[in-house]
Parts: sequence; C-alpha cells; structure tokens
Amino acid sequence: MVMKALARYAALNSYVEVSQSVGIDPARLMRGVGLDPASLVLPDRWIPAVAIARLLERSAVTSGCQDFGLKLAERRRLANLGPLSLVIREEPDLRGALRTLIRHGNMYNEALRIHMSVTNGLTTVRIGFEFGEPAETRQASELAVGTLHRLLRDFLGTRWQPLTVCFTHPAPADPSTHRKFFGPTLTFEREFNGIVFYETDLDTPNKTSDPQLRTYARQFLDSLGFPEETTTLDRVRGLVELLLPTGRCSVEQIARSLGVDRRTVHRHLADENETFSSVLNSVRAELAEQMVGSRRYSLTEVAALLSFSSSSNFSRWFRERFGCSPSQWRTEKSTRSPG
Repeated sequence: MVMKALARYAALNSYVEVSQSVGIDPARLMRGVGLDPASLVLPDRWIPAVAIARLLERSAVTSGCQDFGLKLAERRRLANLGPLSLVIREEPDLRGALRTLIRHGNMYNEALRIHMSVTNGLTTVRIGFEFGEPAETRQASELAVGTLHRLLRDFLGTRWQPLTVCFTHPAPADPSTHRKFFGPTLTFEREFNGIVFYETDLDTPNKTSDPQLRTYARQFLDSLGFPEETTTLDRVRGLVELLLPTGRCSVEQIARSLGVDRRTVHRHLADENETFSSVLNSVRAELAEQMVGSRRYSLTEVAALLSFSSSSNFSRWFRERFGCSPSQWRTEKSTRSPG
C-alpha cells in the first residue's frame, strides 16, 4: 500500500495574510480540512499534502477568487525554501539552481513532482502532484508554477519572459491577474502544467554566486541531515505532533492520514525498531519538556494538549518518565533561569 505524500506547513507561508485580504476566515477553513491553525508557527511540521491542496481549493471557492493560488505565489520568495535557498542562491547558473530544487524538493513537499527536459534548444519544466489519492489541483498548480516563475525571474531578471506558461485547466472567468503575473505567453487547457523557455537561459551566470560560499552552503545543507526520502518514522512522528492536541491521536487516525491500514503502520515502524507507543511516548516527552518548562500553559492545559485523560494520569506518566512531578520540574526550571 502506498502512503499519502506529506508536506511541511511551510507550504502555507502567507496563507493567513492572503485569506484575510480576500475576506475569508483562515482558521475555520484550515480546521475544515483537518489542519491546526496554531501549527502555522511550526513550518517544519509534516501534514498530508492533499489537505493543503483541498484547503487552497476551498479558499478559492469561499472567497470567489479564482486567482487565490497566484495571490500566494506573489508573496513567495526564495528564502521561503529555508536552508535549501542558501544552496540555490549560490549555484553558478540557473541550470544548477533548478537541479538542486528538483533533487531536494521533497524536503518540503513529497507530493510535488518537477521534471526538466531539454529538446531542440528549448527547456521544459513540468510540475505535477502525486498525493496518493484523487484531488483537485488547480490552485496548487498555479501556486507551484507561479513560485517557479518567480524563481526564474530572480535569476534571469524582471524583464525576462518565458516562451510559454502552460496550465491544464481552463482559463478563469477573469484572467487579468494571471496575465499580469505571467505575461502574454500564458496558455490554458494544455497537456501539462509548467513553463517553457530557451535552453540558453539555463547557462545564464548567477552574478551573486560565490564559489566559496557555495561550498559552505552545501556543507550546511548536508549537516542538517535531511533524508533523500522521508521515512515512515518521520511521517508518524510529525502526525503525532499534529494530532496530539486534537485528542484524535490514534494509530487508526495516523493510518488514515497516511492512506494505509494500521497493520502497515505497525509493520513499517517495526522495521525501524519502533512501535506506535514508543513514538507516542517519545513525542510526548519532547513536548512535555517544552511545555512544562515554560509557563505559557497551566499544567492542566499541558495534560490536555498531550491527550491525557486527566491531570493525575499526566502527572503519573511524567514522574515515571522524568523522575519528578511536573510542578517540581517547572519549579526547578524557573529557579535555574536567569533573572
């Protein structure tokens, strides 16, 4: 069974601001597709990629803005790719930048598929999605192609124009925003989503690239230890963090989010010498240290956020795990803190 692809909350950068600008409630819409609005401050947390696509479609319908995905793309910057942007920025030319993006794109969105081909002097960059289940992708496609278009212009200059910008879906009722964003070569109802430009553009030198900094940037990216493919353990840990505060953190719910059955989850975790209980306890311990160590939440709230049925059950678990009660831990942390 194939697990559903995951993406990081970073894929929703500026979602709240764009939603508010078009008069819709971002928190309500996020909850409607099973996402936690509070987790937007945790850009590296993994969530089902299909939920993001559904959120963008619902946001477009609710707001009446067929260009919702483009409004997000307008706010995208290279820096939104986090550590990956450091490497891309130092590539000597556009060819190297695109190869880096294609190779490491799964660090941020496992569902995104980027393919580059060069034929007869033309470069075609195609963008698609594999969510693991059917989903409408109009807004996600426009966001992805729009973000790619901005990246190309960052390298080639704001006066650069592609030969063609292609979308598989029909044109919107009012294409003015799309024409303004992409220029006059925009086309709809084509066989793929993507951008076509001259092969010579690939070799345009990156004037800001520094060979020495490029080496350091690659070493930094490697030091972060991002896997070429996210493991089942990574996926389960991310979903446990996401679901714990909702009170719906069960192996059945995790399995549904991954698009498999519970036995598949158990089998994959066993292959990594883990169980669902061990992962749950590990994530709980990490979150408990953070929450109990600060005074943002009361201990009763911490118990609820970590999905314990009662404060006494939480205290018992905490003492077994850390050798003291939550209140003692908090007091000791406060005593050690300066000032």
